[in-house]
Amino acid sequence: MMSTKKEWKRSVRRQHEDATRWADVLFSLHGAGLMWRLERVRNWFINLVAGMAAVAGVSAAEFPQSAFKEPVGLEVPAAEYPSVLGGVTEAREWPARREEIFQAWRKELGPWPTLLKAPEVRVASQIAKRGYTERKVEVQVAKEQFTPGYLLTPEGTGKFPAVLVVFYDPETSAGLSTNKLRDFGLQLAKRGFVTLSIGSPGGDARKPQLGDAVTQPLSYLAYAAANAQTALARRPEVDPKRIGIVGHSYGGKWALFAAALDDRFAAAAFSDPGIVFDETRPNVNYWEPWYLGFEPGKTRKQGVITATDGRTGAYKRLVESGRDLHELMALIAPRPFLVSGGSEDPPERWHALRRVNEVYHLLGATNKVAMTNRPGHDPTTESNEQIYAFFEKFLKEGAALQP
Repeated sequence: MMSTKKEWKRSVRRQHEDATRWADVLFSLHGAGLMWRLERVRNWFINLVAGMAAVAGVSAAEFPQSAFKEPVGLEVPAAEYPSVLGGVTEAREWPARREEIFQAWRKELGPWPTLLKAPEVRVASQIAKRGYTERKVEVQVAKEQFTPGYLLTPEGTGKFPAVLVVFYDPETSAGLSTNKLRDFGLQLAKRGFVTLSIGSPGGDARKPQLGDAVTQPLSYLAYAAANAQTALARRPEVDPKRIGIVGHSYGGKWALFAAALDDRFAAAAFSDPGIVFDETRPNVNYWEPWYLGFEPGKTRKQGVITATDGRTGAYKRLVESGRDLHELMALIAPRPFLVSGGSEDPPERWHALRRVNEVYHLLGATNKVAMTNRPGHDPTTESNEQIYAFFEKFLKEGAALQP
């Protein structure tokens, strides 16, 4: 018998580490026809112990401290990303500089409609499942707009931390699709978080329904997330000071903009969204009209920027004025965030994060900007466990609330 919950946590984490280590030993064996089968064995080992941890209500692994440090030997390109400090040398000067950056981006993106004070959450159905309750809901994300979602509430009483999960559709995030490596809402609920999973307003990410808003679509997504945050904060089972946001790819872009433009999100994780403007990467496509390239009366062929299909909308103005997304990430300071990097966010993205960290260091906030890496764009079991451990660290242990 484990005498304390802390000892149980340590035991589960050791089992997870041992399972991962042995699975990697097996996976390293190169034999004809073995690689595919061994990969399945490896994932089975890790998922088995991760599942034990989820049922126990604990994270399977500690968040790696190495994620807060850029890789040794990373080359530093000269002035690739300009400092966001703008001459600021003291923490007391940062709020004015932050507001200057915020207003510059708001000018290019367009203003938000008025935020809702009491957005509705309509419950369509409710099912008790093992360890949590699943509610199919409609969430009010604008004055005349509701979007479908799933609200998952863990068993127990008291004020839980919560995470807003954003993606193309809510079913994937709630574990109701066949893709289990994007089910952030379900996995976090099993770990003791209230989760609200929502999809694109209007249902089609490439044809967003903005109503009367005159802001760029990606900014409107951030506005919708801000109203969803309010909806979560008003629920009696949620601690309003411990609400985070997470998303993958399209959802990662959405989560990044939401965390930057609404400082009520206590922590954020972005899974391979492309954290800088990069016109060499087709998936880092902020130039598309459903993100930042919307311009009335102008259309362009979908795909990378070319001489015949150039930049449009706010994206054009932002790039040509020398702005980049490290400015937006600086607005998150001193709140913690994680870049779960894949093919679109390799270790070289630390070049931009170094500039963001200058702001955090100015504010005395250390170990708040983190990055992990994997080779591909798709999430993996390991990268997902790192995301869950990140939220465990900063929303359950309360570190997100400290400057």
